[in-house]
Amino acid sequence: MKEIIGKTKSGGLLLLVSFIVLIASVGIFVLGLLNEGILLSVIGCVLFVVYIFILPGFFTIQPNEAMVLILFGKYAGTVKEAGWHWSNPFYTKKKISLRSRNVNGEKIKVNDEMGNPIEIAAVIVWRVENTAEACFDVDNYIDYVNVQSESALRHLAGMYPYDVDEENTDTLSLRGSSDEVSEALKNELQQRLGKAGVIVEEARISHLAYAPEIAAAMLQRQQAAAIIAARQKIVEGAVGMVQMALNKLSVDGIVDLDEERKAAMVSNLLVVLCGERSTQPVINAGTLHN
Repeated sequence: MKEIIGKTKSGGLLLLVSFIVLIASVGIFVLGLLNEGILLSVIGCVLFVVYIFILPGFFTIQPNEAMVLILFGKYAGTVKEAGWHWSNPFYTKKKISLRSRNVNGEKIKVNDEMGNPIEIAAVIVWRVENTAEACFDVDNYIDYVNVQSESALRHLAGMYPYDVDEENTDTLSLRGSSDEVSEALKNELQQRLGKAGVIVEEARISHLAYAPEIAAAMLQRQQAAAIIAARQKIVEGAVGMVQMALNKLSVDGIVDLDEERKAAMVSNLLVVLCGERSTQPVINAGTLHN
């Protein structure tokens, strides 16, 4: 449906006209009764019927609201200008809000790209742009938005993994790429809701977690991955410090170590640098070879 502008008249002007018609109908009817003029009484009655006919045509529109006008089942136009209006009394009027609305979706359980069950929810900000499509292309545009929002969120969750390891940092994930995922959700929602005359202003994931049945196992997995990553950093730093110490001793000529002594020094330094607990120093009171 293509939205068209509805034609109305000023409510204030028609109110003045209705008062004139009312006064004229009462005056002519009374004058007919006094003069026993049947014709004048009939004219007064007709004018009063005209006055009653005018009254249903009045309606008001607040800012960011619209009124859809329907004449005997045919779309007659949409009025978006705020104020007091008058239109054909035979019009059926349906008011639609053009203000932004929120959909605070409930948590739903879905499977991510890796098949892991997760809980996810989203907050969506939307508003009606095309009132004709909202009224006539879908049965109930509010229910349509709610149902399609959940459907789009389920589809999006199956397109991305919950999380990725450090080796796949370029891969998008639900937890690590919130901006990209939100933009993808917004675009998919706009494709689905466009036929209902709805504009999606923003879409954000409000809740994301592993399902309770695997949450403990996934937490242990994350902790193990964090420990391994930390150990790798410690080992890399320790090896660099040992290499620096050996090079410094050799370049400055402080001591000349054979391969066996170097191996022992490397072993001791790695134990000191990589150990979880503080080591107890042992003082060597002998010579280099004792």
